[in-house]
Amino acid sequence: MDAVVAGVGMVPFTTPRLSEPYDVMAEGAVRAALADAGIVLEDVQQAYASYVYGDSTSGQRALYRVGVTGIPIINVNNNCSSGSSALFLARQAVSSGAAECVLAFGFEQMQRGALRSQWDDRPDPLGRFAAVAHEAQGAHEGVPVAAQYFGGAGRHYADRYGTSPETFAAISVKSRRHAADDPYAVFREPVTVEQVLGSGDVFGPLTRLQCCPPSCGAAAVVVASRPFAARHAGRSGGPAVGIRAQAMTTDSESSFDPSDLTRLVGYDMTARAATSVYEQSGVDPLDVPVVELHDCFTANELITYEALGLTPEGTAERFVVQGDNTYGGRVVTNPSGGLLSKGHPLGATGLAQCAELVWQLRGQAGRRQVEGARVALQHNIGLGGAAVVTLYER
Repeated sequence: MDAVVAGVGMVPFTTPRLSEPYDVMAEGAVRAALADAGIVLEDVQQAYASYVYGDSTSGQRALYRVGVTGIPIINVNNNCSSGSSALFLARQAVSSGAAECVLAFGFEQMQRGALRSQWDDRPDPLGRFAAVAHEAQGAHEGVPVAAQYFGGAGRHYADRYGTSPETFAAISVKSRRHAADDPYAVFREPVTVEQVLGSGDVFGPLTRLQCCPPSCGAAAVVVASRPFAARHAGRSGGPAVGIRAQAMTTDSESSFDPSDLTRLVGYDMTARAATSVYEQSGVDPLDVPVVELHDCFTANELITYEALGLTPEGTAERFVVQGDNTYGGRVVTNPSGGLLSKGHPLGATGLAQCAELVWQLRGQAGRRQVEGARVALQHNIGLGGAAVVTLYER
């Protein structure tokens, strides 16, 4: 059965200092998505709640603010890909015929500072990743672990292809330029390449302004069968947006190669998921005009261009320098500002990416609009690991 995105909603992302509680943010996003779909909570048959930092059944607490209807509510934690994992499950439920209308919503009330484990009395899920990174580049006390992984991946890529520091920095400049027109984004002020490079070294090619900061927010998506969506025309006023293809992958043994840290941070997972989506849909990556991809660090955006097939292997620097990653180029990447500028509340990110692409395909993205877009691609990863790639069509 065809699955369509019948409604989307989100709240503006913000910093931990200014954040509302997670359940309040989630309520706002869910109510917006329901209204966009033209339905009430009683029409929803299942719900998937995505978050990373929170106690069990936080999804129930959040959704109960909207209504207590007795439906199944499943809590999903897949690190930074939690939101897209919830979307994947919602789409499966509809496509299989198990339900006609499913809600996926995600939220995160993050603390200030770098990501860190909350449990030190049990095996670390990323223990094998840490061992590979240590073998590849040693231990670096005081450097956030995620920055070591992605900064190491950026350094491996740059060593292989001679990528300049300015190219990595240009991605942050592009991100801020896009975010300036996104009312949901946290960081909307423009920056220059010089400011990015001078913002303080973090690890490898990364400086502070090339790392997504902790942020808080919520987003929600209503996934429905095409007949259900037709019966409940919402207030969106735009054309239906279908999920044409979707794939989810986890790590293979190739991820744990210390000679190439791009694989450790998800290059191979992404490439396999993207290949599956292109095969399912018959769409060529060179025909995709707009992409929301997982730019937790500039290094990851750079290597993901190639993993998604947007540009051939070894050509990401040329892709950036020629402006093929922005308006007027071949494909607009992260029109929302991406994780770097819009923010990265872990459980909400994948669903916020979906919302942006739905607005793009409806022609409702305002000054961010990619003209004539009829298909759109989403990429969301989480270390540990999971990658979800989704292709939408108008």
